[in-house]
Amino acid sequence: MLKKRTLESKIAYRISRSKSSIVLRSDFEDMGGYDQIGRALRNLCQKGNIIKIGYGLYAKATLSKISGNKIPIEPLNILAKEALRRLGVEPELTVMEVAYQTGKTTQVPSGRVIAVDSRIVRKIGYKGIYIEYEKNTKQRSF
Repeated sequence: MLKKRTLESKIAYRISRSKSSIVLRSDFEDMGGYDQIGRALRNLCQKGNIIKIGYGLYAKATLSKISGNKIPIEPLNILAKEALRRLGVEPELTVMEVAYQTGKTTQVPSGRVIAVDSRIVRKIGYKGIYIEYEKNTKQRSF
């Protein structure tokens, strides 16, 4: 007799097959109701398959070789840029990134600031470290 697959196992399978590091809650709208999907994602977070990095926003997780804790598979700034693209906002280079790339400064940007054209309220972060947003002005002067 075949074992019935649960919604949680179906979601876990879809996450494992996805090439993206980011998982949105809306990726699973075709599989069940809002609350059902939320419970399944919460259970997957508790099991350590994914990590919640924002409202309806999750990242694939891996085991840290240093601490043994679950961490996202990509650095936070890369995850945040990918998440913003998936949400329809195109991230751009910050003032500090442009200055560093053009050789006007030797200060390496932290990567925790992302330049955007539109207003963003969404908090993206993990374990108390959050991405900040910089309003992109097309006129960059140094």
